[in-house]
Amino acid sequence: MNSLLQLLSVSLAMILLSSAPAGAAMSRNSVDGKSISSSSTAKSTGKKKAVASQRKGVKVSASQRQRAGVQAVVPAKLSFGQMAGLHGAYDPLDLKSSVALVIDQDTREVLFSKNDRAVLPIASLTKLMTGLIVTESKLSMTEMIVISQDDVDTEKGSRSRLRVGTELSRGELLHLALMSSENRAAHALGRTYPGGLSAFVGLMNARAQSLGMKDTRYVEPTGLSSKNQSSAKDLATLVAAAYTDPKLRELSTSPGHEVEVGSRTLQYNNTNRLVKSASWDIGLQKTGYISEAGQCLVMQAKVAGRKLIMVFLDSTGKFSRLADAERVRRWIESNPATVAEVPQVRS
Repeated sequence: MNSLLQLLSVSLAMILLSSAPAGAAMSRNSVDGKSISSSSTAKSTGKKKAVASQRKGVKVSASQRQRAGVQAVVPAKLSFGQMAGLHGAYDPLDLKSSVALVIDQDTREVLFSKNDRAVLPIASLTKLMTGLIVTESKLSMTEMIVISQDDVDTEKGSRSRLRVGTELSRGELLHLALMSSENRAAHALGRTYPGGLSAFVGLMNARAQSLGMKDTRYVEPTGLSSKNQSSAKDLATLVAAAYTDPKLRELSTSPGHEVEVGSRTLQYNNTNRLVKSASWDIGLQKTGYISEAGQCLVMQAKVAGRKLIMVFLDSTGKFSRLADAERVRRWIESNPATVAEVPQVRS
């Protein structure tokens, strides 16, 4: 009889277990509904208290957040343009970029300007000057270069698929730097230049001065440093100079490229999706982003039969720099004779 009672008890326990709600939290020694409910309620209450404390500005320790299942609230880092109040400038096109400049490449006529002399970090737009120095050097594009530990980003901690020890030609590295903004590729190009990185950066600054880019300063070849700074006016000058180089035009507008790295084949794509759009005729382009600079874009493109140079700095969203370019294109197509000059706000 006792054995029969024990068997019935075990069967009843199994039935209760199988009918418990999916995902219910249970301790190893108990299936008591009240105990489970109390534990879940306590965790929920703890989470609510931790969140409320954070919102009120009360310091909540990492261990308290971990116990309550709450992530730290990290305020968004403002760009230099936001801190300078550049987004408050009047803008008839309602661009999301705080700085913009559109000029006719042939006549140098200014079609649209907004804070075009404000000096801001330029992020990976830097790589356009890096490319210009490399192509003008006439160094061998087939020479093999090895990615070293020195090329690893310690400024922002950005990732790269080019592992330390990867060997690619100078031409391949230039392609990846211009098309997909590969930071290790750009750094390796500067590091292996005759005379080393310091000589390369010196040439970048000297070339900027020779072009009349008085607002421009470079400290390294990738754009990861916020100390690489320029103005829209200067960048338009750089785009015009870079456009004269067929190699820079070809590589910067390449939609995609595959590289063989050991036994792996890596597919890289252009950081500017407009190069694949049938609505655009882009001759040269470069994108850039770090938090201090916001989203940036420079392009040479043909719009309404005119060769234009476009510069957009400190845009607020991931895709807003491209949307700004679209707004300008549509505006020019519908108002080909219009010139819109926006009041200047200096940083």
